[in-house]
Amino acid sequence: MMKSTFAGFKPLYVLGLASVFLLAGFSLYIDKQDTISWSNQCLFQSYDSSGELKLKKWELTVTADAFMRFRKTFQNGKQEYYSFNIRRFKDMDYLGNTNKGIIRLSTLADDIIVQTYNDRKGNVDSMSTTLKIPVKNMGAERLDSLYQALTYLKSK
Repeated sequence: MMKSTFAGFKPLYVLGLASVFLLAGFSLYIDKQDTISWSNQCLFQSYDSSGELKLKKWELTVTADAFMRFRKTFQNGKQEYYSFNIRRFKDMDYLGNTNKGIIRLSTLADDIIVQTYNDRKGNVDSMSTTLKIPVKNMGAERLDSLYQALTYLKSK
């Protein structure tokens, strides 16, 4: 009598199939709020303020209504503010290495609001297509995850 070779693999096949469905189920339950939370955590941990010695404080957040907001406040009171709707996100480039670099976020058109306040040279109110964010400790996996998160938020 011939015995099927598949019979010995049946438990492994069932376990593998169950794993696929389980992982697929987890990905279905990743929601917008989880993605926003992860993006904020990633940006908070990776932002590199060391290049701006007169920086007093900074805020870099992705909001619940899918806006990226970046505010820098300097010791002299000057503020720089950048904001854009993530639905207008086009692409992300990285210049640097794992230890230190710059993320360059691009939008479809002049969609990034650029404003300065309390600037001795005069306040600026303009639009831009790119936002440069200095970062540290950004490996390829983390960069890819951030890109995927922004792409996911763009679609929501």
